[in-house]
Amino acid sequence: MNISFADISLAKSGALAVLVTEGASLRGAAADLDDKTGGTLKRAMKAAGFSGKAGSVLEIAGPRGVAASRILLVGLGKSAGLAAAGMEKAGGELIGRLEKTKETSLSIVMDGISGTKLTAGEAAARVAFGVKLRSYRFDKYKTKKKDDDAKGSLKSLTMMTRAASAARKDYATLAKVADGMFLTRDLVNEPPNILFPGEFARRASALSKLGLKVEVLGEAQMMKLGMGSLLGVGYGSQHESKLVVMRWMGGKAGEKLVAFVGKGVCFDTGGISLKPPAGMEDMKGDMGGAACVTGLMRTLAARKAKVNAVGVIGLVENMPDGKAQRPGDIVTSMSGQTIEVINTDAEGRLVLADALWYTQNRFKPKFMVDLATLTGAIMVALGKEYAGLFSNDDKLSKQLSEAGETEGERVWRLPMGAAYDKMIESKFADMKNVGGRDGGSITAAQFLQRFVNKVPWAHLDIAGTAMASPQTATNRSWGSGWGVRLLDRLVADHYEK
Repeated sequence: MNISFADISLAKSGALAVLVTEGASLRGAAADLDDKTGGTLKRAMKAAGFSGKAGSVLEIAGPRGVAASRILLVGLGKSAGLAAAGMEKAGGELIGRLEKTKETSLSIVMDGISGTKLTAGEAAARVAFGVKLRSYRFDKYKTKKKDDDAKGSLKSLTMMTRAASAARKDYATLAKVADGMFLTRDLVNEPPNILFPGEFARRASALSKLGLKVEVLGEAQMMKLGMGSLLGVGYGSQHESKLVVMRWMGGKAGEKLVAFVGKGVCFDTGGISLKPPAGMEDMKGDMGGAACVTGLMRTLAARKAKVNAVGVIGLVENMPDGKAQRPGDIVTSMSGQTIEVINTDAEGRLVLADALWYTQNRFKPKFMVDLATLTGAIMVALGKEYAGLFSNDDKLSKQLSEAGETEGERVWRLPMGAAYDKMIESKFADMKNVGGRDGGSITAAQFLQRFVNKVPWAHLDIAGTAMASPQTATNRSWGSGWGVRLLDRLVADHYEK
């Protein structure tokens, strides 16, 4: 979809939308539009009881006196406290309303809205951002389309505002965030016979055209580094495991990097500890953490972020086979610590153990944030509304929580401690990879903490948010793209210089 910004004009054809705050009278261009239609807007509002409540839409088809094919009044809710999320939601809901029409162009009037936390330019940019996010489709494998399916027919959007220049500038950055989210959604949505570790690594390598420095380590290289924990997960697969390192050096020379690490299990059968068949197809999304890190690195490079950052993703496939890892096996991680494998379906932490150790050992970063669709237990605790946050650093936790509130990707910090750590002690090795049913998400985080070597670190368990998450006004995709905007906000607010 082509998105542009222009000064206000009521002579546009196609669909025309006007944003209205709750309880406010029509002002500015909205009042002018009402005059041109002979008072049609006010009469329709009164007849329908439309007051501008958030999420409400009033449609007037074939209005007289204007070129527009239809006028839509879109409620924003009360102006006090109205922020970015409300504007994005309005944009997404508007597109949802037009999806089943044959409209190809839409103009949105941004005028007469006051009392919000945003400038006029920011407000217009956020509405456009919501439109773009809602426009995402993943239908590349559908060979037949229903004749009456008009989704995606909208080709152009014009945001009409008296702050067009400022809005255009703000949106230019947001569009790059959206592109990173779309890459993440694409990766999570891809079927596992297409996106195996080698193909994932190839797609990550293609980001070098944006200025990223990308390295791909194969099994032989990882073997030399002693990554027995990561490599053990992939023993049962015909596809070679990979470790991909993506660097963006947009900050000052010599400045420490910030690091993001992702779990990339391209398909998870559970291995010898085989999962039940119902819902196993969803395990194509078990690489959601790696997908997020890849989308984030794309965003940082595309917007030329003034930061030095590294993204490290461990890519494996967990399959049952005569060569597969067994329950009871003991593996040696890159750190030298030994791990008793109690359950081969607790494989993500084995991948992250070596990826985290490699990252802190090689790059000595300011901090590390890892993302993983790690435990079903996190959904028992938090549902699909929040990601679980575990950390050894209060400052980093606070920054992530604030960024999540700003961007609508919320995190909830859960406890860690010595009592939980004891639950993963092993009789035969330095630790075991599961600690039982109780506190499953916490003991998984305790396991990971043994590989961060006191670097400021946060673990985000995104099992409930990265895939099959609730459908929203701005996301109708199975793969949500969760985490890209959260981490981009973290970087922009605290680590760019």
